[in-house]
Amino acid sequence: MLTQFASPGLVGAIVEGGLDPAEDPGWADSGASSPAEYARWAGHLCGMTCLRMALGTGAPSLFALRDGALKYDAYTEDADGVIKGLVYAPFARYVSEVHGLDAVVHRHLSPTGILDLLDEGRTVMASVHYGIRHPEVPPPGRGGHLVLLTSRTADGAGVHFHNPSGTTAATRAACVPLPVFERFFAGRGVSLPGSTATGP
Repeated sequence: MLTQFASPGLVGAIVEGGLDPAEDPGWADSGASSPAEYARWAGHLCGMTCLRMALGTGAPSLFALRDGALKYDAYTEDADGVIKGLVYAPFARYVSEVHGLDAVVHRHLSPTGILDLLDEGRTVMASVHYGIRHPEVPPPGRGGHLVLLTSRTADGAGVHFHNPSGTTAATRAACVPLPVFERFFAGRGVSLPGSTATGP
């Protein structure tokens, strides 16, 4: 599965071990212009990683997608250079107009609403707390990170999702019961057409 950092084996060291992303030897594969640009932005690009997975084979690089999203103001920077986003409405316009995907913003989305969208064959970029990589630990909040939900679990009571900041194979392509997912879920997201590229 794709990660928002160029070297999947270093995700844990970066997000939990304090490794400077500029030290990632694969930074150029992201499409960034320099290690500094990569380090500044990679932690904000969970949404672009989800989009890359939804686009499938032949998707543009992570930073090419970021550049496109910037043109639509799906990311903004304040006077102090603080990065804001992902902003859903301009992101949906970008995805629809540039990549031809029917992106729908869901400002108020219930867990059962997610199941309905999955049953319709759509995928869902859902806002969750990044701690979902450790679902056994109660999260301190909800939202702030995006994962791509792809299907129900075989028993129908849980969800499969891809986590751009997953630290292991099992947390990058994860599944949890719906009540566990709900603890991390902020009740909003963006749905996209389903893709065989995303898998379970």
